[in-house]
Amino acid sequence: MSSPESNCSRPQRQHRFVEEYLIDLNGTQAAIRAGYARSGARTEGARLLANADIQNAVDIANADRAERIGIVAAWVLDRLRDEVEADVADLYDENGVLLPVTDWPLIWRTGPVFGIETDELEVNGVRMGTVRKIRQSDRIKRLELIGRHVGVQAFKDAVDVSVTDGLADRVKRAKACGIEAAAAAAGRP
Repeated sequence: MSSPESNCSRPQRQHRFVEEYLIDLNGTQAAIRAGYARSGARTEGARLLANADIQNAVDIANADRAERIGIVAAWVLDRLRDEVEADVADLYDENGVLLPVTDWPLIWRTGPVFGIETDELEVNGVRMGTVRKIRQSDRIKRLELIGRHVGVQAFKDAVDVSVTDGLADRVKRAKACGIEAAAAAAGRP
């Protein structure tokens, strides 16, 4: 049985695909929701995403959405910087006691902390105190994201690959090395 969308013209279905793709960035699911046959949705989604007009429409729609909700590169970078620079000391009072979450600066309540563990300490049934552990998300990852965006490349992995030898040559050398190593380990020349 066909869905009502399957009766749409090709441009209408392509427009619908773009709208649906923006929901979860899943080409297969977007194709299904746009009215393409479920059996060929994966292929159709990939074909549509490879189409320059569809890619352009997705880019424009993404930019419009980002502008509408105020999430642009500058906002993301500002947010990342604020989270990297957040001082954990802001979470404690002058006596080193963890403040109630409601008294934390907003940046801590909405970002770097992803969990708080609380353990009650008891000795022979007598409560001796409470230990609260703050679990922070990865600051290095934030720095890496900032560095990638601004072109610092401080965290770029350097990978040199030589492709002068064919795979067969490399396998042959590896086997020879393995045979030689095994012979040496057995005490044979």
